[in-house]
Amino acid sequence: MHSRVWASAAAIITSKIPAGLSLNLLCDLFNGNILVTALGAAYGTAKSGTGIAAMSVMRPELIMKSIIPVVMAGIIAIYGLVVAVLIAGSLEEPPKYKLYKGFLHLGAGLAVGFSGLAAGFAIGIVGDAGVRGTAQQPRLFVGMILILIFAEVLGLYGLIVAIYLYTK
Repeated sequence: MHSRVWASAAAIITSKIPAGLSLNLLCDLFNGNILVTALGAAYGTAKSGTGIAAMSVMRPELIMKSIIPVVMAGIIAIYGLVVAVLIAGSLEEPPKYKLYKGFLHLGAGLAVGFSGLAAGFAIGIVGDAGVRGTAQQPRLFVGMILILIFAEVLGLYGLIVAIYLYTK
């Protein structure tokens, strides 16, 4: 059943796009994962940075301790970069690059991209609130770190799925 669905989807896509262009289009689409993960990392960095700036007015000695959410948000973009480099290294000319492989690569890019976007949003929100809360109550620091780790793992799950799809 699933093979017929994929075959139908492939036939529709390739019938509307000139020959050879459809696979190149898919190749370009999955490398958009670096863009999506970078958006998540940028949001996480900006949102956490806002919290750090607000917190540093009250407690400037905590600035270096509060950089952790920004570092964790930056790691999210590295996940997208790893997958983009892996996929770009396996690209071939359209006759050799099969549609099935293109869909696998597209799925890998979407998996790491959107999970990185969600992780970046979570890190930004938790980082902002956690840094501000830690400035007022230092005992919140360990809880903030634990929640940040769980948010980071969301991006790691996407990386694992993307690598699994890449190796199929």
